[in-house]
Amino acid sequence: MRYLSTLAFPPAWLDELRAAVPGVDVVQLPAASAADVPADVWRGVDALHTSSVLPEPGDAPRLRWVQLDTSGVDHVRDTALWRSDVEITTIGGVSPVPLAQYVLFCILGFAHRLPAMLDVRAARHWPTAQVRWDAFLPAALDGATVAIVGYGRIGREIGRLARTHGMSVVGVTRSGRRPDPAGAGQVEFGVAAGGFAVDPTADDADVRVVGPELLADVLATADYLVVVVPLTEHTRGLIGRRTLAALKPGAVVINVARGGVVDESALLHALRSGAVAGAALDVFDEEPLPPTSPWWHEPNVLVTPHVSGLAPRYFEQVRRIVTDNLRRFVDGAPLLNRVDRERGY
Repeated sequence: MRYLSTLAFPPAWLDELRAAVPGVDVVQLPAASAADVPADVWRGVDALHTSSVLPEPGDAPRLRWVQLDTSGVDHVRDTALWRSDVEITTIGGVSPVPLAQYVLFCILGFAHRLPAMLDVRAARHWPTAQVRWDAFLPAALDGATVAIVGYGRIGREIGRLARTHGMSVVGVTRSGRRPDPAGAGQVEFGVAAGGFAVDPTADDADVRVVGPELLADVLATADYLVVVVPLTEHTRGLIGRRTLAALKPGAVVINVARGGVVDESALLHALRSGAVAGAALDVFDEEPLPPTSPWWHEPNVLVTPHVSGLAPRYFEQVRRIVTDNLRRFVDGAPLLNRVDRERGY
């Protein structure tokens, strides 16, 4: 059995993998495209670990499993391999806590007028006492409402942190049902194991969970809209002109999903009209964000370069996911983080 990694991990990482799963031919061949991998190598591959280097199914007749080095799958959904019966898994579960903390940072930042503070710093001008009082009086979090579009394991952790600050939380899911907190078939890490704890027993009974048909009603009461859904044919442009018009006036939009989920021109219009008070954007439809983008200079917008999912010990956790899944693959056991092609993630 041959396992191929197209990623440039340290040799020690691969040695640990070989020791964990004896008898598997672990091959590393860093590649930027499928053409960088020799044809005879593709013909002998049973399992593949990659970010986006995918062969045509006919070029890899033995391939039965692809372990993506990403949490999202929107970048591979238009490939021939997606339309095949090869099993695909992700590294979902690495970043729920750091990502939720990033969202809380954004909420706290807007509540405490961070964009205005950064403007003062850039201007190098100390405002008068009255201006400080008028411009920097914090917004109360106690009693504020956070609408989380995509109340899965990341959304659930965002909700938990929001509730510790006195905020009310409404989650929106595709089914309108509360997700399984145990996350069957998904990876979760405990702090003792070197990762982050997402407590599956944490009580979120006070979180209202609704389906997309009630999204407009939810947004009408939301002080903060957090977008954390996968990008699929159903969610592309989900947060558009009509959706933003339904938002409570003065709300803040936080996007940590994918750029395509939010209609950027509609959001820009809502910001400039004053209907939306601010936005924190970690993802964009075009990445890298070009220097000419208006987002770099838009007032009351926090721009970060797709970093909300970064985590301490990130690669250690990726290694653990891959090792666990390779063991399962060899043993014929169900793999973790399997992609549901019907749902698109």
